Amino acid sequence: MNASDTQPLSGIRVIDFTQVMLGPCCTQVLADYGADVIKIERPGAGDLSRTAIADDPDGMNNPVFRSLNRNKRSIALDLRKDEAKQVVYDLVRNADVVVNNFRAGVMDRMGFGYQKLAEINPRIICAFGSGFGPSGPLSHKGGQDILAQALSGVMARRADAATPMTIYPTALADYSAGMHLVQAILLALLQRGKTGRGQAVSVSLFESMLAMQMQEAAMWMQRKKELNWAAFPLTGVFETTDGAIVLVGAFKLNPLKDISAALGIADLSQEERFSTFARQMENKAELHRVFREKFASGTTAHWLARLEEQDLLCAPVLDLAGALDHGQTVENGSVIDVGGDAPMKLLGTPLTMSADAFKVRHAPPDLGADGVDVLREAGYSPERIDTLIAAGILSGERRGEAA
Repeated sequence: MNASDTQPLSGIRVIDFTQVMLGPCCTQVLADYGADVIKIERPGAGDLSRTAIADDPDGMNNPVFRSLNRNKRSIALDLRKDEAKQVVYDLVRNADVVVNNFRAGVMDRMGFGYQKLAEINPRIICAFGSGFGPSGPLSHKGGQDILAQALSGVMARRADAATPMTIYPTALADYSAGMHLVQAILLALLQRGKTGRGQAVSVSLFESMLAMQMQEAAMWMQRKKELNWAAFPLTGVFETTDGAIVLVGAFKLNPLKDISAALGIADLSQEERFSTFARQMENKAELHRVFREKFASGTTAHWLARLEEQDLLCAPVLDLAGALDHGQTVENGSVIDVGGDAPMKLLGTPLTMSADAFKVRHAPPDLGADGVDVLREAGYSPERIDTLIAAGILSGERRGEAA
């Protein structure tokens, strides 16, 4: 048996209309674990992430696109033409999942809504990732990670109210919504195994960002109190002589006593102004002034050793390069080598399975590189493929047996 045949999603075919990040990070997980993901792209342009970041000399295969599209096959179709839509319908007949992250209503207007596709294939699962949901006052609005940060309340929450609000520089909403969409698809596949029928599933950037705040939301709705872990009095980022550390003074009976011991000073918890959590919050500025002065007097390694002696939660603040080179990254096998015409390093999967279910079967595809193969597998004759190419419906060249 071929090793790929034992992957969890081997035999599952996905028609992928997604672009940028929410959708592609979802379908890449499906592809990494065995699904045959056929990426539908626009001729001459493709996924927006191919060209959204200027990256000479790689052109349409920049690192952003590559990071989200390994193990997929690309077919470039001009979906403005009825013949191209018929190609999609033919592919859907033998597919399991169709994924998109267009604005609400776009797939219906294109002729690829769930009701239409379910008529062709009642087992089809249509998965939709949007900015704000399929209906409601914001459903028409283009979804984007930073907008979701703002509208979900995340952007307004910060460790210090005096700090200006800012944009979190990593795409939290895109990634979390993408992973929620993976969950929805897998659950729908399991349910289909019981009912024999597919269904429509959806997630949104907005909902995913709300879901990430489940603790904070419960505290507000039930107690009308703010819960902000980053604002706790014994938590913060402090500069050292050669970098910075983060300290989380929590989950201990008296963490301030242990912090004081690590810093080599008298037990601050014995002072009235710092004797309780409430008093520590009231006098946080003074407490952090003491911390900053002490941490600024030694190296990161020195203070980490002192803090860890007291079993306190702490870590150095690394940049991305440092994180990628860290020994734990190496041990976890987080960075993978992807072969192909241009070998490259990418982050792999954070999932670990003893059955070794993750596989890199092929590199991120060139635009339209697999169209001929995909259609040949779908039963299209060489002559019909030639006709589609000549009419500008399919981008690509005849290859292999179809040449």
